[in-house]
Amino acid sequence: MNIYVDINAPFSGEGSKDYPFRSIQAAADIAQPGDTVLVAPGTYRENVDPKHAGTKDARITYKSTVPLGAVISGAEKVDNWEEVAGDVWKVAVPNSIFGDYNPYTTRVAGDWFDARIVAHTGEVYLNDVALYEVNSLDEVKKPVKNEKSWYPERTLYTWYAEQDEEADTTIIYANFQGKDPNKENVEINVRENCFYPQQEGIGYITLAGFGVTKAATQWAPPTAYQEGMIGPHWSKGWIIEDCDVSHSKCSGISLGKYLQPNNNNKWSKWKYKDGTQTERDAICQASYEGWDKEHVGSHIIRRNHIHDCGQTGIVGHLGGVFSTIEDNDIHDINVRQNLAGAEIGGIKMHAAIDVTYRHNHIHHCTRGLWLDWQAQGTRVTQNIFDHNSLPNDFKTTKDNLGDLLSGLGEDIWIEVSFGPTLIDNNLFLSDRSIRFAAQGVAFVHNLIAGSFTATGRGTDNNSVNLPSNRFTPYHEIHGTKVMGFMTIQHGDNKFYNNIFVQQHLRPEMQKIADAMKGKPDDWDDYNFEVGTKPFTDYPTFEEWDKQFDGYCGIYAPNSDHYYSHLPVWAAGNVYLNGAQATAKEEDPYVDSKDQVELALEKREDGLYLKTNLYDFVPEKTDGVISTKKIAMAFEPEEKYENPDGTPITFNHDFFGNHRDGVKVTAGPFASEKGVNNKLF
Repeated sequence: MNIYVDINAPFSGEGSKDYPFRSIQAAADIAQPGDTVLVAPGTYRENVDPKHAGTKDARITYKSTVPLGAVISGAEKVDNWEEVAGDVWKVAVPNSIFGDYNPYTTRVAGDWFDARIVAHTGEVYLNDVALYEVNSLDEVKKPVKNEKSWYPERTLYTWYAEQDEEADTTIIYANFQGKDPNKENVEINVRENCFYPQQEGIGYITLAGFGVTKAATQWAPPTAYQEGMIGPHWSKGWIIEDCDVSHSKCSGISLGKYLQPNNNNKWSKWKYKDGTQTERDAICQASYEGWDKEHVGSHIIRRNHIHDCGQTGIVGHLGGVFSTIEDNDIHDINVRQNLAGAEIGGIKMHAAIDVTYRHNHIHHCTRGLWLDWQAQGTRVTQNIFDHNSLPNDFKTTKDNLGDLLSGLGEDIWIEVSFGPTLIDNNLFLSDRSIRFAAQGVAFVHNLIAGSFTATGRGTDNNSVNLPSNRFTPYHEIHGTKVMGFMTIQHGDNKFYNNIFVQQHLRPEMQKIADAMKGKPDDWDDYNFEVGTKPFTDYPTFEEWDKQFDGYCGIYAPNSDHYYSHLPVWAAGNVYLNGAQATAKEEDPYVDSKDQVELALEKREDGLYLKTNLYDFVPEKTDGVISTKKIAMAFEPEEKYENPDGTPITFNHDFFGNHRDGVKVTAGPFASEKGVNNKLF
């Protein structure tokens, strides 16, 4: 059955084509499996709470009749501002509009949030651009440019809120830099979510073609109830497609964890257990409370434009297992730098078990993709990563070096995971490509133009005098059951048929590289040299295997070999522009003489790679790679294979073109013709 919604109808009907509902919620109250809710263009200022689940064979579909014509907004317009002085205006907002959730008294807070920052979940927008919250009226009157932001000029547009208890109103002051807010489009966050079931288990729902924007979402760490503007809330089988998702205070789409009242932000609230321990507790508790493939995950997030969110574009812990995230354009995440903490990225997911990230463009974020804990059976394929570090025009000084180091960013951070994590046929074009604080990662046929950082570090937990190993779970093969816990030994990484290109660092980035050369810390080695050289001291399989000759078990004179670095494999890689190979790779192709240029070019019809790469890349450097070639991930003893257990042969390139022959060309393109095709 079709159910119709039209905000422009003269009155709310019963949901028929001739007498449509005026709100999406009215349709959500009655929609049953197999129904389609057709929503006409307009702005729907509501928090839609789907009441009923679909089924695998009869989904409930919510569809905008005109692509992006229907917009679900968590904000309300404000056009009754009073001028205070100069560029400063104020408005009194009755608190009754907020119900039981006032974003202007609710602080952004939670585990791993930088509590030194005072921020509320509310926001003020001028013509669809968020203003910057400050901590006093004086800072509204005399704004100071925030150089941490990727858009420092915008930081002069400021706001501050306070409560008038007697009148029960929220007073908002804002500096609009000469614009009249009563003549412009000014909105404020009012609702916490936009399309989000309040009950668990509302599965098999499709959300298609909507604009979704401006929600007062809360910080979403892995130990908390993770919310977003959109989310399945601990259910199975959602499809979110062809939507424009923007301006969530924290996270745009959440595939995250359900509420565990006893363990919700426990680290922040009960200080005696470290966050790592409470996260382990949350994982084990979930495994006893329905965390399995039958009930949770298997979502599809595709062809969405996700941008301008404060914490993440997509976030998730446990609830995103077995999902596919593909063909999304994700950018401008956390670039305002008004929120900070350890849960930030274009995509930030824990427990990405059997999750596939395919053909996304993740760019201009403070960090691209962060795979944290339990990246097992995870595949990252055919994606484009670029500009996921410091902004183009940042400046390096002695005074701001510490802030810059904390925000260096990278295309992918893989943290305390055992794999198998498969990364193939991608383009990594940021200054730093991969942050290694994990093991069991295989790289096949990638173009890598940034460095590997944090190799062999970043897996302890900040103690100074005592050991603080982060014991991390690994799981049954292609499932969620916890099979054991172990610390990260590092290594167990594989590099086959990749192209490494050393790019010239931006002058300001070069200053950072010079300042930090030879000064690693527990979390980063600040390496900017491209190639597999950081793994030179890791053993080959033969060297590692030799340690186990002779006696073992309780009779062994030394058990260090059970805890030392695991082996690293490398073959068929190409190193250009001075990129450097690990000393133990046999017969790498190295060209330090010629100069390769790489640049993404945005044309009217899409994104292209402008390069002379194939003037120097040799043809047919090594054989076709397959699952049989790649040693299984050591700790879970799992192969690099498809979620259904079938093997993978890497005989198709970034575009899906077949790699002809028994020997193939390194990198993501089967031949030089690939660089002439549209990437995204």
